[in-house]
Amino acid sequence: MGFADFYFERQKDFQVKIQSKPQPDLKFIAVIPCFNEFNLIETLISIRNCEKIKSSIEVIIVINSSEDTQQEILDQNIKTFNEVKNWIAQHEDSSLRFFILHEKDLPKKFAGAGLARKIGMDQAIARFNKLDKDNGVIVSIDADSKLKTNYFVELEKHFNKFHKTNAVTTYFEHPIEGNEFKADIYDAVSQYELYMRYYKLSLNYTGFPYSYYTVGSCFSINANTYVKQGGMNRKQAGEDFYFLHKIFPLGNCYEINTTCVYPSSRPSDRVPFGTGPMVKSIVESKNEEFLTYNLDSFIELKSFLSNVNQLFRIDDHGLDQLLNNLPKCISEFLIENEISSSINEINLNSSNIKTFTKRFFNWFDAFKVLKFLNFAHENHYEKQALMNESEKLLQLISDKVVNEKNYKSYLEIFRSLERQF
Repeated sequence: MGFADFYFERQKDFQVKIQSKPQPDLKFIAVIPCFNEFNLIETLISIRNCEKIKSSIEVIIVINSSEDTQQEILDQNIKTFNEVKNWIAQHEDSSLRFFILHEKDLPKKFAGAGLARKIGMDQAIARFNKLDKDNGVIVSIDADSKLKTNYFVELEKHFNKFHKTNAVTTYFEHPIEGNEFKADIYDAVSQYELYMRYYKLSLNYTGFPYSYYTVGSCFSINANTYVKQGGMNRKQAGEDFYFLHKIFPLGNCYEINTTCVYPSSRPSDRVPFGTGPMVKSIVESKNEEFLTYNLDSFIELKSFLSNVNQLFRIDDHGLDQLLNNLPKCISEFLIENEISSSINEINLNSSNIKTFTKRFFNWFDAFKVLKFLNFAHENHYEKQALMNESEKLLQLISDKVVNEKNYKSYLEIFRSLERQF
C-alpha cells in the first residue's frame, strides 16, 4: 500500500508512464510542461549544472499538444522530443534522472499548461507512491527557465529543516538586460515584473496573509499535500494561481529567497495571460505608460484587514459601526458582498479567534481581494502610472531612495527588499 493509493482510485484515466524503479533516496521530482519549445535543452543543462545534493532528483518532461494543434507546432514538438531523448541518453546519471513523455491529441477542452502539469505531477506522485514516500517534493519548473546553481541545495536545506512544509515559492528574476532580445523587450519585462512586485508588496502591506507569488516555474509542493488537495487542476492558464491558493490557507507555506529562478523574458501568445502575453502587449503598446492599481485602494484594504480580530463575535450593531468607520469604497464593497451574513456564519462555526481568522480568510481570499480592487477602480479610483505608485509604496515600506526614476531602478530596489524577507 502506498500513501497515494486513494488518490489514484479517483484518477480513472491515470496510467503509469515511467516503469523504471525510482532510487530509494529520491526526494525531488521536477515537472516541466513543454509546448512548442525551441531551447528546452538549455533548461535541462541548467538543472544538470546545479550543485549536487544528498538526495536523488528526477525530472519529468511533458511534451504536449491537443487534438487541434497546428502541424507546425506538432513538428516542433517531435523535433524537441527527439533532441531531448538523445540528450538524456548521453547524460545518464543515477542521482539525476530525466524522463520524457510525449502526450499527443489531448482533448482541446482541457489541453494546456494545467493538464500538462497535472500529467507530469501525477506521474511524480506515482513515483513517490512506489516508495511510499509521502514527504517527497514535486518541483514545478517551466521549459524556458534557468536555475541558480544552489537551487536544489536550498530546497533540500529548507525541507530538511521544516518537515511540515506544504509548499514553497522560490525567488525569481526575469533577465532585464542581455543580447537575447531587443531592448524594448527587456524594458517591457522590467515593467511587468515591477508590476508583479508592486502588487505583491502592496498586498503584504495590507496584512493579507497569503501574499505569495503564483509563478508556474517557481513553486514546490509536498507530495502528501498534493494528493490530499486533489492534485493539479486542468485549467488552460492560471492553473498555478488556482492550485496554490488552495494550498496557502493550509499554512506551513514559505518563501525561499536564498536562490533564484530565471524565467524567460520572451514575448509569447501561447497562453492567455502571464509573462509572455504581457510582455508582448507592452511592446505592442508602443511606450504607453504602464497603469496599475492605485495605492490608495490597498491602503483602504489595510484599514479593513487591520480590524479583522474585531469581527470575532461581533454583533450586527458593532458591525454597522465598524463599516461606518471604514473608508467609503471598502465599506460599499463589503456591504455589496454580504459581509453581515458571511461574518455571522463564520462566527457560528468558530469557537476561538484562530479558527475565526482562518475561516475569515477562506471567505476573504485572493479572489475576493482582486474583486475588491476591480470594484474600487470601477467605482472610486483611477489606475495610476506604475512608477508613481511604486514610489509611493517605497516611501511606505522602506527608507531606500531611487536615484534614477525608471522601471529598472524601482525593480532592483523591490527585488532587494524581497531578498531580505
